[in-house]
Amino acid sequence: MKKLIFALMAALPSLALAQLPGKEAAKPAAASGPLATVNGVAIPRHRLDTILRIQTERGAQDSAQLRSQIREVLINNELLNQEANRSGLAKRSDVQQQLDLNRQEVIANAVVSDYLRAHPVSDADVRKEYDRARAQTGDKEYRPRHILVANETDARSVITELKRGAKFEELAQKRSLDEGTRPRGGDLDWTLPGNLEKAFADAMVRLEVGKITEAPVRTRFGFHIVRLDEVRPVKFPELDQVKQQIQQRIMQQRVEAMVRDLRAKAKIE
Repeated sequence: MKKLIFALMAALPSLALAQLPGKEAAKPAAASGPLATVNGVAIPRHRLDTILRIQTERGAQDSAQLRSQIREVLINNELLNQEANRSGLAKRSDVQQQLDLNRQEVIANAVVSDYLRAHPVSDADVRKEYDRARAQTGDKEYRPRHILVANETDARSVITELKRGAKFEELAQKRSLDEGTRPRGGDLDWTLPGNLEKAFADAMVRLEVGKITEAPVRTRFGFHIVRLDEVRPVKFPELDQVKQQIQQRIMQQRVEAMVRDLRAKAKIE
């Protein structure tokens, strides 16, 4: 499933920074006042709270060890920022450009997050999408083989050879233009009708297992001779197994629709 068009949370400082050489990790600071003071500069406690919230939303467990780790990251970052200011690196054009990009990304993420809070995905929305996908999938999946040729004359000659006793797999390896399936004797593996071109799918589902199409099937790729090898019931997942993925997909669709609407109203040159 596709990912959201924008990340929903701001980027987190890498905890790898906590491994930089330095003194042993100090005990977490008290619950009020600055998180730490570095060369006279106070680090606000809300930075730890923000990172901790993001980490726990991503599945981390709140603990004294995690809080201490985050504190060390923020101290290291403050030291590095002070060094960048001292050396003039912070004012370098490429650094300023990156800061500007990061600022835009944070604001864009905030807009997306605020929009999704105002347009939450309900259980009814999830159920509707689940039912739609299940209906579209159907109750059977198929395993066909095919031989793809360039024109109808070639297709009819293949059908004639098959009727005279030629083996489908061998003929596919010799004559099929489909480079992907030709080495496998034309095997398309298990698939759903909705994944195939309509003409191909319609011909396939009408076949009995072991039978081939009596007439060539034309698609945008050329002319096909199709054999149906197997049919089995679709193992469609239960709603609880895919609920989160469906929520993410609906969220993505809503964000994409919002962005399309903004683009339609904008003057872009």
